[in-house]
Amino acid sequence: MMEYKGYVGNVTFDDDVGIFHGDVVNTRDVITFQGRTVDEIRKAFHESVDEYLDWCKERNKTPDKPFSGKLIVRIPPALHRSIFLSAKQEGKSLNRWIEDHLMSSFPPTSEESLTHHH
Repeated sequence: MMEYKGYVGNVTFDDDVGIFHGDVVNTRDVITFQGRTVDEIRKAFHESVDEYLDWCKERNKTPDKPFSGKLIVRIPPALHRSIFLSAKQEGKSLNRWIEDHLMSSFPPTSEESLTHHH
């Protein structure tokens, strides 16, 4: 996996033809790239993302943003109540309580920067 401007590229190698193929996995729009070497595939990934962003700008289209930070989760009412009560007991909003618990389970890597949305 590679990351550039918030977009994540997944790369596979086709041994039959000796080419790396990649696609951006965290957008609904189709962004693909390819290259014969690691340097070529990295450069092609960056160029494809930049071309996608330029294409969107030329058409006044908002680029599909990777991971907005909003997540809709359906849970049983009893669990919802328990989480709400725990958050209230800790003096936190429901969103803050859930975010804190998710962060403790999935701490950010040194490459990730996190922005809290409240």
